[in-house]
Amino acid sequence: MGDIDEKLVGDLTVRIDRTLCVGFGDCVSEGELAFKLDDDGVAVFHRPDGVARNVLIRACEACPVDALSVSDLLDQQLVP
Repeated sequence: MGDIDEKLVGDLTVRIDRTLCVGFGDCVSEGELAFKLDDDGVAVFHRPDGVARNVLIRACEACPVDALSVSDLLDQQLVP
């Protein structure tokens, strides 16, 4: 797995910057189906396709170190 993990979820592109993630788990608290922490304590995708758009965005916004970013189909950044 590289430093950036990216997934298209509906009309959103969600990115996890593994070099920035420090494992607070706020994304998991806000969107436990979307994200989980791996064995190293770093956020990874869990089942984001099963999460409502607003919950996914809120989970990404919860990251205190901006390791999660979200952009739309026009590549406009929504989070952070």
